[in-house]
Amino acid sequence: MRLIFPQQRTTRRSFRHFLPLAIVAALLAPAPAYAQETAVTWRLLEATIGDVHLALESGTVTCQEVVQGYLDRIEAYDDRGPSIHAVQSVNPRAVEEAARLDAAFETGGFVGPLHCITVLVKDQVETEDMPTTYGSALFLDFIPQRDATIVTRLKEAGAIILGKATMGEFASSYVGSAFGICRNVYDLTRNPSGSSCGSGIGAAANFATVAVGEDTAGSIRGPAAHTNTVGLRPTTELVSRFGMMPASPARDALGPITRTVRDAAVLMDVLAGYDPNDPVTAYAVRRIPETYTAFLDTSGLEGARIGVIREPMNSRTEPQSEDYREVRAVIDEAVRAMEALGAEVVDSIHVPGLSELLGQTGYSNRETEAAVDAYLAQHPNAPLGSFREIAISEVVAPTRRGGLISALNRSTDEPAHLQSLVAREELRLALLHVMAEDSLDAFVYSTFDHSPTSIPADVLTNPDAEDGYNKGSNRALSPAAGFPAITVPAGLTTEGLPVGIEFLSRPFAEGVLFRLAYAYEQATRHRRPPETTPPLARPL
Repeated sequence: MRLIFPQQRTTRRSFRHFLPLAIVAALLAPAPAYAQETAVTWRLLEATIGDVHLALESGTVTCQEVVQGYLDRIEAYDDRGPSIHAVQSVNPRAVEEAARLDAAFETGGFVGPLHCITVLVKDQVETEDMPTTYGSALFLDFIPQRDATIVTRLKEAGAIILGKATMGEFASSYVGSAFGICRNVYDLTRNPSGSSCGSGIGAAANFATVAVGEDTAGSIRGPAAHTNTVGLRPTTELVSRFGMMPASPARDALGPITRTVRDAAVLMDVLAGYDPNDPVTAYAVRRIPETYTAFLDTSGLEGARIGVIREPMNSRTEPQSEDYREVRAVIDEAVRAMEALGAEVVDSIHVPGLSELLGQTGYSNRETEAAVDAYLAQHPNAPLGSFREIAISEVVAPTRRGGLISALNRSTDEPAHLQSLVAREELRLALLHVMAEDSLDAFVYSTFDHSPTSIPADVLTNPDAEDGYNKGSNRALSPAAGFPAITVPAGLTTEGLPVGIEFLSRPFAEGVLFRLAYAYEQATRHRRPPETTPPLARPL
């Protein structure tokens, strides 16, 4: 008998007895064509982990066919077509690995919970069989001599690392000398956020079943919000960062970018856990559930207390603009939907000193040089041996070079670093105090208060190119406090641009986030694939 993992079953329950009639009607409405999948019908577009496994189990498709389908889409839309630049490199052995999994399936069933699940991994994470570029032409030919911990875990779970996703050069923005410009698949003239831009647009465009990103200051949740996908920044100590070039070790976090909350939960079951190579993960011991999928409950918002943060957390937010009002209307509707689903909403909640504390705990580059130097020392075959060599190189994209140079000669010995650590503890205490006083399960707020901004024509050549990147971003709260946060699709603006809404909760409360986000997602179903990358008319 072939082994079927519980999380692979994606059956729909009946909600009519405990949801308001309007939401019941929405749930019972005909599903979009791309969502009408059964165990005997296979369509790659929008396929979930469960869909892949059900199709394999029914004999409708082979793993080789699944992998080839994604490779065809990458060739059609990333290598040619609109050239959105989501994929830095493709695994040349992907089809071979799929054949091996097909053979294993015939004799013993699924090899693990991610059997034949294709994954795009941010190119900040080491793979011993593919280049790891960090988004830079400086490292185009660099192949590490090891796999990162998460890559090892993914492979052991049966996943196929289909390719490396492009990233903003050395973990910032959406531009890199290794590939050019990441483009938003919902409007190719706009930015997809960063720095995990390739992971976001790759998942949105159905270039793989799931993706993995990295978040230091918002780099998972930003691309998720701008590409109508789900992005989880986990508690900092939950997932090993071993085998990843650091940016700020106190904040760096790896996590999933997927098209559904369920897939994010399944992926987290594999990624989370203690790793002696990253000692901070010792904090996670005995704080990880048997499976995060146990929290997926369509009635998960019933009785939940949600605190809505309305205060802008970004100095570039423009509350009087039409763009801001458009996004706010989408968020207001999202909050109303949560109330209709049974949540108790505490609106416009006040976190004392929020703006000031965020300013004092903002992203710091004081750790960067020492951390990168220590990391490069582990790689005798790396083309460069120090952060300084990277920062002063004229190969680096002009818009990134200034930020790297500003990190030179910085140190955690600076008095300002101690002040930021003190402010961080004050921020944590302020958030926990409000949650305790108001009996909150989570905070919610817009990931961005503005839509994705336009990509300037000179972004690859002008160091001062003004693109409005990060405008209206509220992503700083989660990394500043070290608390987990998940972004889910909240809807589209009148221009068809995605809006993300973010849930934030206490450390190691990923289960709570999955419960709330899943209930909201299943009732509203805002996820729509982009029109720029439709189903292929025929195989390439």
